[in-house]
Amino acid sequence: MNFPSNLKYTKDHEWISIDGDIATIGISDFAQSELGDIVYVDINTKGKALEADAVFGTVEAVKTVSDLFLPVAGTVTEINPILENQPEKVNSDPYGDGWMVKMKVDNKDDINNLMDVEAYQKLVS
Repeated sequence: MNFPSNLKYTKDHEWISIDGDIATIGISDFAQSELGDIVYVDINTKGKALEADAVFGTVEAVKTVSDLFLPVAGTVTEINPILENQPEKVNSDPYGDGWMVKMKVDNKDDINNLMDVEAYQKLVS
């Protein structure tokens, strides 16, 4: 299982990367493997300011629907357009083409409260 060390992780299996005050968010390799084949991604929070841990969308797999939680507070600025027609990208490339949203982060320091790769690996093992 792949867990890039340059990312931060949540207990709900989202990952986040930060570039300035813009964050990219997706679900981890562990999460996509637990969900199975993803058939639909529903995110309609573009332009919305949300608190940390707020639901920003859902991901639907063959047997289940799972909420997606924002790791930090901020405003969703972009939804990955690829996922509308190719939701399976979340399975095949969760840290690349399978990203979910980009957001403007309210407070970059909040990212320090998330898990590093070692803590996340311990959580899922």
